[in-house]
Amino acid sequence: MSPTLLSSPLQGFTDFRFRNAFHHFFGGIDTFYAPYIRLNGKLKIKQSYQNDLQPENNKMLTVIPQVMTNSAVEFLFVVDYVQNLGYKELNWNLGCPYPMVTKSGMGSGLICMPEKIDDILNQVHTKTNITVSMKMRMGYESPNEIIESFKVLDQYPLKNVAIHARLGKQLYKGGVDLDGFQNCINNTKHKLYYNGDITDVTSFRDRQQRFPSIDHYMIGRGLIADPFLPQMIKNNTSEYPTDRWKTFKAFHDTIYADYDAYLQGPTPIKMKMLGFWEYFSKSFSNPQKTYKKIKKATNPHKYQAAVAEVFASEKS
Repeated sequence: MSPTLLSSPLQGFTDFRFRNAFHHFFGGIDTFYAPYIRLNGKLKIKQSYQNDLQPENNKMLTVIPQVMTNSAVEFLFVVDYVQNLGYKELNWNLGCPYPMVTKSGMGSGLICMPEKIDDILNQVHTKTNITVSMKMRMGYESPNEIIESFKVLDQYPLKNVAIHARLGKQLYKGGVDLDGFQNCINNTKHKLYYNGDITDVTSFRDRQQRFPSIDHYMIGRGLIADPFLPQMIKNNTSEYPTDRWKTFKAFHDTIYADYDAYLQGPTPIKMKMLGFWEYFSKSFSNPQKTYKKIKKATNPHKYQAAVAEVFASEKS
């Protein structure tokens, strides 16, 4: 049976422009999770979040919105907003590892607060009919945090819990904790999705063999670094298509044009694309040289020339 593949939400990367282009050129992703909505104490949805979730911007995609909050009031406000757009499910982010988030008691910094999690889930399930799913780390300081949180989570009809098998304090450093993920499987009644370091077909097969009960896999950074990966997993092959670099460049050119029109200015588009190239470069035969060449491009004309050069270098 073909696995179900999900795009992990990555703030600053996986918005509707990226999602639509990815779906068009590569495919392989069954469901896209939108980057989180964060209200920062103001009951107002930022325009960028509104644009990202508008149905007309996601016509060909299955998309699940996400919220990051430690407030029941904010959660309920976002539920009302996404339901008015026609969404049936809202994912709750208890996975973000960044200190500016966790120090505020959100993201993975909230996993160690089961009473607060319980209060929010109780209000959401009592006052709304939204389907709730979770995106989590294994804790911030210790994997015992998520095990303790299951005592609360198992009281609610959650659709699933997607777990990135790292601690929040690791950020993206160090290896994933596969023994810890198995411990999660052993300690909850909920359906779990696996997330973490699926960067090629081999690593996916390793996870599939290690966790035979898991049939949903979330891919984050690996999907940006190698956008062919989901379809290769689906096709059970490690072989790239013969038009690999032509397709990759067409995808690049599409998102570049879309972000350039939106950001309006050489500096914003350069910074946006540099973020992508930190991952894209990993697909090239010399990642460091590739990224350095892109970074040195000081204006749009030089950038386009550098892009053409690095793609052309891979055709031989």
